[in-house]
Amino acid sequence: MAEETRNEDTEQTDLDEDIAMALVNHVINTPDDSGETDPRTKYPSEKFEPQTQDYPGWTEAMNPRPDHGEQSYVGHHRMMGMRTLITGGDSGIGRAVAIAYAREGADVAFTYLPEEEQDAEQTVQLIEDAGSRALALPGDLQDEEFCQEVIAQTVAEFDGLNVLVNNAGFQMATSEGIEDLTSEQFDRTFKTNVYALFWLTKAALPHMKPGAAIINTSSIQGYHPSPSLIDYAATKAAINSMTFSLAESLGPKGIRVNAVAPGPVWTPLQPPTQPAEKIERFGQDTPLGRAGQPAELAATYVLLATEESSYISGSVIGVTGGKHLA
Repeated sequence: MAEETRNEDTEQTDLDEDIAMALVNHVINTPDDSGETDPRTKYPSEKFEPQTQDYPGWTEAMNPRPDHGEQSYVGHHRMMGMRTLITGGDSGIGRAVAIAYAREGADVAFTYLPEEEQDAEQTVQLIEDAGSRALALPGDLQDEEFCQEVIAQTVAEFDGLNVLVNNAGFQMATSEGIEDLTSEQFDRTFKTNVYALFWLTKAALPHMKPGAAIINTSSIQGYHPSPSLIDYAATKAAINSMTFSLAESLGPKGIRVNAVAPGPVWTPLQPPTQPAEKIERFGQDTPLGRAGQPAELAATYVLLATEESSYISGSVIGVTGGKHLA
């Protein structure tokens, strides 16, 4: 009974913090007389508190906590009956997409690292609170057999697969560029970001029918690589290329393939993988003057999953705060 009480207290604290974040955003996000909101001030734009975490990072340890749309995303029944799989769906952009898909009526399976169990449990609750089925799949996407098992379990549980979101990614900044980039890190980055996309897509295709969609998470790093993220940026350029070729290959089968390229977005991936001084200024070099929040990307992933984007394939959509992809 004591353990149950502690768990309930923790869940209530998490909910209170989510509500507090939404209230902060509401206070800052004040529409003008026309009902429009200034995107520069929709979320806090001041410097972040310098902070670090051990990899892979946890949502509740971040200050401020990211907004995944817990209190703001409203569904409109655009994905009723759809079966979806999101890699890296426990937190960050993946959680925001999971919330949006569930509130649009889709069942949601997602992968996560075993160390992210706490974040995964919260995401499961958010999906189920929306009235959808949740399937949480712990494991490491560097393992081809796990990738194949993920597809098999999702199809068995949901009796099909309509949307595959290849979202999970690994990055780790290096202080000396290529000089201190190890072969082990290079291999891990490519296996997590590129090989997993290949393995998952290949395993999913036999179960995807005309009208299905594949959505890959790219990055502005695929267009404007940072010297400290050589391996990560290279994987994102590869994802762009794979998106284009897969769209051409799968279009005749009625399957659309697109990518979303985020700019600097405030997720648990950032504090464990970047120097604290970079975190302090994170996102302030964008034209909008601030980092993005995961909730601000969810609608793009919904668009690309639904019939509203039936003639969009082979595209990379930037959600970058004004930074260009060209």
